[in-house]
Amino acid sequence: MERIEELFPRYDEAGLDLISKAYAIADLALKDMTRGNGKPFIEHPNAVAHIAYEEIGLSAECIAASYLHEAVRFKPEMDITSYGFGKDVLTIVDGLNKISTINPKDTRLEAENYKRLIVSYSKDPRVTVLKIADRLEVMRSLDLFPKTSRERKVLETMMLYIPLAHQLGLYNIKSELEDIYFRYAEPEQYRSITNKLKSTERDRQKLMTQFIEPLKQKLSDEGIKYKLKVRTKTALSIYKKMQKQKVPFEGVFDVFAIRFIIDCEEDKTIEHALCWKVFSYVTEEYESDTKRLRDWLSNPKPNGYESLHITVKNREGSSLEVQIRTKRMDDMAESGLASHWSYKGIRHEATLDKWLTAVRKALESPLGSEGDPMSAYYEDEVHEIPSRDVFVFTPSGELRKLQAGATVLDFAFDIHTNLGVKCTGGKINGKAVRINEKLKTGDIVEIMSGKNQKPSPDWMNIVVTNKARNKIRQKLSEAEFKKAADGKEILGRRLKNWKMEIDDELMAAMLKKLQYKTINAFYAAIGDELLDVAEVKNLIIELTQGSSDQNTGFDAEKKSKGVVQEKGSDDILVIDAKNVKGLDYRMAKCCNPVFGDDVFGFVTRTEGIKIHRMSCPNAGRLMDMYPYRIQKVKWSETPSSGNFQTGLRVIAAMEPYVINEIMDIVNSFRASLRMFNVSENDRQGTYDITMKIAVPSNLELDKVTSQIRNLKNVIKINRI
Repeated sequence: MERIEELFPRYDEAGLDLISKAYAIADLALKDMTRGNGKPFIEHPNAVAHIAYEEIGLSAECIAASYLHEAVRFKPEMDITSYGFGKDVLTIVDGLNKISTINPKDTRLEAENYKRLIVSYSKDPRVTVLKIADRLEVMRSLDLFPKTSRERKVLETMMLYIPLAHQLGLYNIKSELEDIYFRYAEPEQYRSITNKLKSTERDRQKLMTQFIEPLKQKLSDEGIKYKLKVRTKTALSIYKKMQKQKVPFEGVFDVFAIRFIIDCEEDKTIEHALCWKVFSYVTEEYESDTKRLRDWLSNPKPNGYESLHITVKNREGSSLEVQIRTKRMDDMAESGLASHWSYKGIRHEATLDKWLTAVRKALESPLGSEGDPMSAYYEDEVHEIPSRDVFVFTPSGELRKLQAGATVLDFAFDIHTNLGVKCTGGKINGKAVRINEKLKTGDIVEIMSGKNQKPSPDWMNIVVTNKARNKIRQKLSEAEFKKAADGKEILGRRLKNWKMEIDDELMAAMLKKLQYKTINAFYAAIGDELLDVAEVKNLIIELTQGSSDQNTGFDAEKKSKGVVQEKGSDDILVIDAKNVKGLDYRMAKCCNPVFGDDVFGFVTRTEGIKIHRMSCPNAGRLMDMYPYRIQKVKWSETPSSGNFQTGLRVIAAMEPYVINEIMDIVNSFRASLRMFNVSENDRQGTYDITMKIAVPSNLELDKVTSQIRNLKNVIKINRI
């Protein structure tokens, strides 16, 4: 009983007794169950109950139901009706139990179908809110799940739970779910934005302190009690704005706002008077932009949002957004209409009844449709599924991710190459289809195969995934490979007789001269007697004559570049460190910064300042653990002639000419190759290429990576 009182101190004795009874049942039913981290499973319903109580403000009946639901889910034979729980509790438990049996593949992962099932299984709208609280806890604990399960939960959350939270006005929960989704869907972008927010946090706090200083005495004299806080946009909101406005992080001007939260009596006349009084003091002290005034006190938003917004300029001329509202208004803004779920005894008031009716109607209406009674409450757009991916299931329920436009044949090759080459068709959601049928997110796909089936050239027009293309091309090229092997052997014998050798550079020149796209095509032409070996000999002599002088000049140029290569230390200006002009610094090897990257400095104990990229995998840890050792840095206005080394990893189809194409691109820009390593992945039919190149700036690096990315057989390229 003591534990329950500590967890839920604001409930009355009857509520605490109800929760204690439910908790005891769940604790016994789940005693042998553990989570992915080895800790007791009871931690999950505890955390869900805490969210429902602290972050939403649901009743004690809801908390008890959340515990009983988990007990019955794992012990279905348990009869909880004999324990004396009321009708409300049993109805909520029944709804939650039915929803937990829904397999997302049964709904084809369509939010509308899923919502219809929720409505049909739930007689009480609180079931929906509890389900969203449960999903929030799952997303907060996502690292406990295996990778495939994580991918499925991230997908479900983005397609189902974020729209539901949005539709029900659970704005804080919706924002947090979006941010967790963003962290897993776009890890590098998420890291870069959150690290920039961390690195500028002290600046925001300093701005807030400077801002309030001249206002403190005036507000105190008027007896106005208030809390001041900095409201920072979420990483996903910032990213959306960057994409929409096509600007970098620094180009988003409303990254944060200074918010007054006035503590006063909940009387609209008093609240409005105090908000306008604070507004007058702020605009007296600071120059305001009247065009940016937003008066949602006189005319609240359709969702009930009340606040005053004004943009002012501080002493340094920086623009700041200031929001002024009371505590009641802030609760409404943070939790939307869910703030009516308060535990303060208003459960049976008309406002709550109206809210419950709106929830029911909203669940029965498509999101944002004309018939949706809550369409007026939507403050921003719901994040949409990335159009570049489709997510489908095997008959056993395994989740597979393919690129948009993928067909049944792509899916077959994604499962296994042998299944792909024998594919004759498939079944989508139980219906027979051809191999060229396109897949949609949520489809359940079964492959049909035949022993005598073989790939044909037409298949190349059906598939869109690189894996399928590579395997089809590989099978179609088997005859060419056999001829190529014969041709290589013939030419090898002749070269030995002629006492000649062909290196990679000479081979590339010959292919270009003879207009063969691949080495295999060249050898196959010899094996098929389409190319005379005598012609090859003449071409070797022609290409090697007089090349010595050219090579000497080329080597000299490479050496010249190599001397300049080691420079670049003058390309950084360490700011806010006036007395450490001679302090040593170096580029961090974990992320290999290049001139122009977003960077920060980290003061080490023995190696001076190390420069890291903002998107460095170690950046977040360094900023969290050693904020006092983070040093602001920026690049000089113009780069010197020095170069910076960085690493690239390329995954490409296993075509020999791809390697030459990549090398040609590197050499065609102001970049020099320092290391090049290739490993073959026979199972995937790909090359895994790692290389180190030296470039003068990230602009030149972008040119190189962009050109390589556009190569037909390149699957992926990223910095390392």
